[in-house]
Amino acid sequence: MVMMQRRDRDPRGGGRKRLTAQDWADAALTAMGEGGLAAVAVEPLAARLGTTKGSFYWHFANREALIEAALDRWEQQSTEAVIAGLESEPDPEQRLRRLFAEASELAAEDPLEVSLLATAGHPRVAAVLRRVTDRRVDYLAQLFAELGFPPDEARRRGLLAYTGYLGHTQLTHAVPETVPAGEEGRRYLDSVLDTLLARG
Repeated sequence: MVMMQRRDRDPRGGGRKRLTAQDWADAALTAMGEGGLAAVAVEPLAARLGTTKGSFYWHFANREALIEAALDRWEQQSTEAVIAGLESEPDPEQRLRRLFAEASELAAEDPLEVSLLATAGHPRVAAVLRRVTDRRVDYLAQLFAELGFPPDEARRRGLLAYTGYLGHTQLTHAVPETVPAGEEGRRYLDSVLDTLLARG
């Protein structure tokens, strides 16, 4: 179980920075993006954070607890926080266009999502991917419904939009030269959304 309420301290009373469970979770996410779940190991993470294994055990019972905390943090940052950040935009089409632009830009910079998809066989990863996928597709379907599409069609277009995003993300990391970049890339994403928004 993650002990989120306790803050790190150097048991020897030194002047080290106090690390939180969130610091460890963020470091674990960085490691996952670089090398998958296998890269989440306590000693290398402690070295990266400039601390000791004792700091890790102050917050977490074991490696699995850290992985769970890291995946929960990814879910919050990559999905819930993104959706919350869009809610100030009243126009559902503009929300959809902002979502695609921002999500595609973030995914291009960070290999974490591709890395997680590659380790979907791990039970904890599979569970969080299922929740995230359901939440994202539901949100996209909601946007298409707000734009006037009937519920079944809104759901179909939401799923199509999400599979398009995942394919784009995968290609960005696996075969980047096939994906337009810069202004051309923005025009390409606009054209994808124009297709998804077309009626009749």
